Amino acid sequence: SEREQERVGERDCEPESERKRARERERERKRERARESESERTRECERARKRERERESGRERERATKSERAREREKERERKRERTKERKRAGEQERKRKRDRERGEIERKREHEREKERESERESL
Repeated sequence: SEREQERVGERDCEPESERKRARERERERKRERARESESERTRECERARKRERERESGRERERATKSERAREREKERERKRERTKERKRAGEQERKRKRDRERGEIERKREHEREKERESERESL
């Protein structure tokens, strides 16, 4: 505080133009600090926006990946449904062939029986 008073006293001894220049230099230093501070805030905002864009693009990639996986799962379910339908159709066709074979055999047996009856009728005549 004593030193400050000395400086104030010295300043009083300085010519007015020197004090004016000193005040101007001080104002210029303040403006420079304000510009630096402002540019630092601007850079920080840019960095924050960049981080947000990166985060968002990461989320976007994650969403794209998730939806891609969902599409793949849906395709797999569809393939499974198709395989199930195909097995069901194949089973039905096999049962139908078996039924037709059995009917054919039954029909052949009946025809054979009828043939026997006709022969025995002929023999009896």
